[in-house]
Amino acid sequence: MAPATTSSAEARRLIGSRRRTEAPRRMLSPSPPPKKVKSMEEILAKAHYAVVERGDYGDVGCEQCGSGERAEELLLCDKCDKGFHMKCLRPIVVRVPIGTWLCPKCSGQRRVRSFSQRKIIDFFKIKKPNLPEEKCDSPQDTRKRRRRSASLVLQKKRRRLLPFTPSEDRSQRLSQMGSLAHALTALQMEFSDDLTYMPGMAPRSANQAEFEEGGMQVLSKEDTETLEQCRAMCKRGECPPLVVVYDSCEGFTVEADGQIKDMTFIAEYIGDVDFIRNREHDDCDSMMTLLLATDPSKSLVICPDKRGNIARFINGINNYTLEGRKKQNFAQLF
Repeated sequence: MAPATTSSAEARRLIGSRRRTEAPRRMLSPSPPPKKVKSMEEILAKAHYAVVERGDYGDVGCEQCGSGERAEELLLCDKCDKGFHMKCLRPIVVRVPIGTWLCPKCSGQRRVRSFSQRKIIDFFKIKKPNLPEEKCDSPQDTRKRRRRSASLVLQKKRRRLLPFTPSEDRSQRLSQMGSLAHALTALQMEFSDDLTYMPGMAPRSANQAEFEEGGMQVLSKEDTETLEQCRAMCKRGECPPLVVVYDSCEGFTVEADGQIKDMTFIAEYIGDVDFIRNREHDDCDSMMTLLLATDPSKSLVICPDKRGNIARFINGINNYTLEGRKKQNFAQLF
């Protein structure tokens, strides 16, 4: 029996139908490459952490010394939940932190390395370090020669600030500045020799001597000259004969690296200026009162937690008596 014939119109419909059916198969894009699977370490490094309280922390010990004693000094990392004594950390933690605290490993804290001469010069922004050193008499020394005939009692009443005498050995001065750079870097601070007024904190206009309750003791002309002379020396890299050392109990402290006379100017107390009301719950251990205004809401404080100088590591300067708080912002040795 002869096969049934198909008309040309029906044949075109079948071909068109077959093409429409097969066309999507030919237009399909190739399958995407397989995604790279991240390791668990990469995921945990970027993942947000949550504080999970355990039922009992009696078995937690310090990761540094291995001891579980002195539980009141034991800090628990909010990420890895490991314990660390406040005095075992480097640098040590002098006060229990407010809010979240991360251990050095979880916070990504880097080890502080030593500073070369070039890095020290760049760190402190020393100007013209290669110029020959010029020794000049201080204004106090000049006036002292003129007043040799004055009585001893009168001289004591008119005692003025003396400028510091930098170490003559340049390598010794580099060592002194290097110790300060090491300490500031360890605390993730920037070096600054001027009070800073940051956005969101107290403006420069808020720091006025006339706002001080009871008045402020303004520096005399002679002391102002001493201050300017010390500033000029610091800019040339001639720093006070001090070295910042690390103590296992007190943290970073300052030691004299040479002879320092009584009433010698050392440094201004430097940091960010802010209203005291904004720092009521701040855990910085080195804040200093700058201005106690008649209106308490306008009182100011210096916060050397982000920017500062060597005064950051000298405790109790010019801030332990009511009379001391009324002096202009500077540090001296008594």
